[in-house]
Amino acid sequence: MQIECLPIKTRPMMPPQDDIYSVLEESLPPLKENDVLVITSKVLAIHQGRCVKINETVSKDTLIEQEADYYISRDRVPYQAVILTIKENVLIPSSGIDESNANGYYILWPKNTNALVKEITLFFKKKHNLKNLAVIATDSHTTPLRWGVLGIAIGFYGLKPLYDYRGKTDIFGRTLTMTQKNVVDTLATLSVAIMGEGDEQTPIAIIRNAPFVEFTDEDTYDSFIIPKDKDIYKPLLDVFSNVT
Repeated sequence: MQIECLPIKTRPMMPPQDDIYSVLEESLPPLKENDVLVITSKVLAIHQGRCVKINETVSKDTLIEQEADYYISRDRVPYQAVILTIKENVLIPSSGIDESNANGYYILWPKNTNALVKEITLFFKKKHNLKNLAVIATDSHTTPLRWGVLGIAIGFYGLKPLYDYRGKTDIFGRTLTMTQKNVVDTLATLSVAIMGEGDEQTPIAIIRNAPFVEFTDEDTYDSFIIPKDKDIYKPLLDVFSNVT
């Protein structure tokens, strides 16, 4: 059975606040067993009212620094293009704050994203009488030394984020000791590529028949995160200033 990724067209979600449940109810086809529902962070943030009107009294840089966990100031970045930030274990410019498709607002990231997508998962599992369903919240981020943006998961519920190859063998019989496949970001990247970045008006996608997804009712986000001090990129991450 072939994996599918279905973009879902919706009405515009209107800042400063709108209802994600009404959008999902009117836009989604019936969900099926083992579906993965993918939702962009922007519409989740609008649902929560995480919007700040753009005007001369609001400093975007101040917002970015307030929202960041760690940051590198703009004057250390080529062309002073952005403030580089780490927010909720994601390396991303500008704390994820966005102005596109925002109707004159800065859209911040949603709060307590894992709790919100868990709430959505449980609602639709009950509505469609499903045993297995997962929800992933996504955003776009850049990759060092590469042009272009890719999708990344900023929260999820209902699936195990990693597929573990440790203890298995490669094609020549060598036992693998380190490799774990990042399932949740793979799904996020696929979905964001399909949903688009412009005026497509498809902030939701459904992934079906993904053979490598293992569903669960447990909270699995913490198993996905590498503490900053144990990350192999620690020498680079140490450049970031801790926000106090």
